[in-house]
Amino acid sequence: MSTPDLRDAEQPVSSGPEPATGTAPLHLRASLERLAERPRSLALLLALPALAIVFGVVGWVFDLQLGVDSAVYRAGAITLLQGEPLYESNTLAPEPFWALLPFTYPPTAALLFVPLAVLPLQVAWGVLSAVSLVAMALVIRVAIGALPRPKGELPQWVSPARVTVLSAVLFFALEPVWRTIFLGQINLILMALVVVDVLVVCARGSRWGGVMVGVAAAVKLTPLIFIPHLLFTGRRMDALRAMGTFIGLQVLMFALIPSDAWRFWTHTVFNQGRIGPMHWAGNQSLNGLFNRMTDLAPWASNAAIAVGLLLAPLAVWLMLRFHRSGRPLEALLVTAFYALLLSPVSWSHHWVWAVPLIVVLVSKLPHADPAKTRKRWVAAGGVFVVFVSCVLLVLPNGRNLELHWEFWQYILGSAYLLVPIVLVAVLAGRWLWRRYRARLSRYRARLTGPGEHPADSNSETVDHR
Repeated sequence: MSTPDLRDAEQPVSSGPEPATGTAPLHLRASLERLAERPRSLALLLALPALAIVFGVVGWVFDLQLGVDSAVYRAGAITLLQGEPLYESNTLAPEPFWALLPFTYPPTAALLFVPLAVLPLQVAWGVLSAVSLVAMALVIRVAIGALPRPKGELPQWVSPARVTVLSAVLFFALEPVWRTIFLGQINLILMALVVVDVLVVCARGSRWGGVMVGVAAAVKLTPLIFIPHLLFTGRRMDALRAMGTFIGLQVLMFALIPSDAWRFWTHTVFNQGRIGPMHWAGNQSLNGLFNRMTDLAPWASNAAIAVGLLLAPLAVWLMLRFHRSGRPLEALLVTAFYALLLSPVSWSHHWVWAVPLIVVLVSKLPHADPAKTRKRWVAAGGVFVVFVSCVLLVLPNGRNLELHWEFWQYILGSAYLLVPIVLVAVLAGRWLWRRYRARLSRYRARLTGPGEHPADSNSETVDHR
């Protein structure tokens, strides 16, 4: 599929939270039951997660250095259980010598990481990696279920189960995915919480809608942006539950560890220095780009925020257009990629949202007419190449080398954040072109009079679907 279409004709809008058109919410339980009846597909799907656990056990036996970030998560949980402070120093006592990093997450995260504390260091990485791989497969399946049902008969090999298994293996090659696994990060798990909540739980009108978004935001603050997403799309109660879950977890931490909770929300949350160098090439956000291009000018971060706020109306408008035309997945992706651009720090491994984006771009390839097939392959292939190319690792980076890049290096070094910008630019261009053609057609119709069809005057036929 090429960049998703925006039709010039207005779509009917329902009064409720559901979009006016589109597919019914995915019956996830039934889908999982059908998968369980296919032992071969299930075995293939669980092969990589099982391998991750095995590798974690091997790493424990041979004392390998596996999972820098998972080591920090585990250390945060142990520190919480021991009653030691989380934010007073730049390292935690339980951290191994090869993972001496500050704990930058909300105190709620330390509580939710407690299950990792009972596992050996490397086994904790293996379990977290296995859960992440399963989470990615779940995101792929939910994304497929959120797309409009294709017309006509499809080849057997493109069934949702087979596509999910194939994609789960293929997408491991994406740099955000394998880096998330390699570091022991939780980006895939958080994405799965948001996707399942918004596209399945909330879409079915469940009283649990919004809870998983609140939990995800309590681990990393960036998912807070999905609360306005729920609000703007008419799911007010889901948005309230998400915010209530988030606030409730913070209140719990103030009751359990008031000193740490107070320090985080009054000091640590504003200390970007604990996160890492903002100008590093791996920071694929507007803030990272502005800091690189301005040689760490003191106004760079404020300028990035200003540009991000200027883009907010466009993002909301585009998200609502998709939602009202029955494309909840595309609407969710608009919010997700806007969050990546706006966030002060969007490390390359945060861009795991490339997974459902590629699912969207590929989804209509079997049904594209010959005139559009090449463009759609270029769009889907181009995005895949960007996220599999590891271009950010090839360019000179670290030790302030990004501050001395040539112009072409700034382009390549901003490859991730350019993906949503280019896609939106293409969408805007196509929308303006369709509006121009529609107006031109109406103008020619008036000139030719009511008795003559515009086509009789060699005018172009306009698609108003």
